[in-house]
Amino acid sequence: MDYSALAEQVRGLGAYKAGVVDLQDVRFDRAFRAMCETNACGNYGKCWMCPPDAGDIDALMNEAQSYQKALVYQTVGTLEDSYDFEGMMEAARLHNELSRALAKWFATLPFAKKLHLGAGGCHMCGVCAKRTNEPCRHPELAMPSLETYGINVSELAASSGMKYINGQNTVTYFGALLFCEA
Repeated sequence: MDYSALAEQVRGLGAYKAGVVDLQDVRFDRAFRAMCETNACGNYGKCWMCPPDAGDIDALMNEAQSYQKALVYQTVGTLEDSYDFEGMMEAARLHNELSRALAKWFATLPFAKKLHLGAGGCHMCGVCAKRTNEPCRHPELAMPSLETYGINVSELAASSGMKYINGQNTVTYFGALLFCEA
């Protein structure tokens, strides 16, 4: 399979950069679950695709490590300054829009096994059904984050030939399409 053509297709759909890495080269770390437990993003226990509801960290890391490759993609948003919260949220919205488009495209590819991991918590619904004590409304579309699976995103970026930080007054988001060819 031509991995550079896959990455080029992802860039054509709107990613700033994309590249394919071997999952054996990706570092996983249980410490990312501890970071989730601090609830810095406000989603801990409030989103079906976030901890603790996403599942046991060891089981999730084992699941992700069972894939052969990851097609990593990034988006980069420009901010007015480092305090531009609205700019960060707009960049996140655009990243999530791209992730939804990539999910549709990824579903058409003939891989034997697939898993799509995004940035932050799942953003499929405006308000996660977890917050209203309902089951997930779109389990087939819901997207857990790279961190939920214990992936060190800064190292993933480096192994993919991308920068984790893309300069002053920017915000960078990552996602990955994990797959097995056979």
